[in-house]
Amino acid sequence: MNKTEFKNGILSGLPVCLGYFAVSFALGIAAKNINMSAWLSGVMSAGMLASAGEFAALRLLEANAGIAEIILTCLIVNMRYFLMSCSLTQKLSENVRPIHRVLLPYCITDEIFALSSAVKGKLNPFYTYGIAFISTLGWTSGTMLGVAAGNILPMRVVNALNVALYGMFLAIIIPPAKKERFIAGLVALSMAASLLFSVTPVLKNISSGFSIIILTVLIAGGAAVIRPIKEERDELSA
Repeated sequence: MNKTEFKNGILSGLPVCLGYFAVSFALGIAAKNINMSAWLSGVMSAGMLASAGEFAALRLLEANAGIAEIILTCLIVNMRYFLMSCSLTQKLSENVRPIHRVLLPYCITDEIFALSSAVKGKLNPFYTYGIAFISTLGWTSGTMLGVAAGNILPMRVVNALNVALYGMFLAIIIPPAKKERFIAGLVALSMAASLLFSVTPVLKNISSGFSIIILTVLIAGGAAVIRPIKEERDELSA
């Protein structure tokens, strides 16, 4: 049963694997730009499994930020995975061994959470493990190959591939912004606030890492208070 669920998870995770490979290749290019080795970038990707968190970490490393600043930034940027993990563990059967409630959160990304949440009834953790296994291979190998390619390809090509990073961010923010004006307003507010932090005499002295932390807490927290997401309740069938 567990082997079957694991194989089903691998099959379901193949599209995620291919998508992760493309995005993590750009991550590898960014890692190469700060002279990070292929194996070290692979360890980073395998350990974090979070595109936004890893890109933020690379940006802070490039700016010579402190360890505490990097850790705190990554924790805040990846805070949504804590909430996703709490939600997903509720789909596990009461008979599932407690160790799975500890291991499952490591596997959570936006896409893996979506696939696991879509399972009807109770979730077999080995299904999620299968998705995470193949997805992690794509993410880690893409990062390492990106570093290797950055060491081989001409600098002009490397700089061109860096555009993929901005494309990824646009792909993340544009779809939800088109669906809801409130989110579009938050995106515009975030950009304006980031610009304000970069030009205001006092605020521009704050490091980029703490700027991200401050803006994330203020804007995301304010949005949660102003426009909380209503919990959807399952309709009971007659």
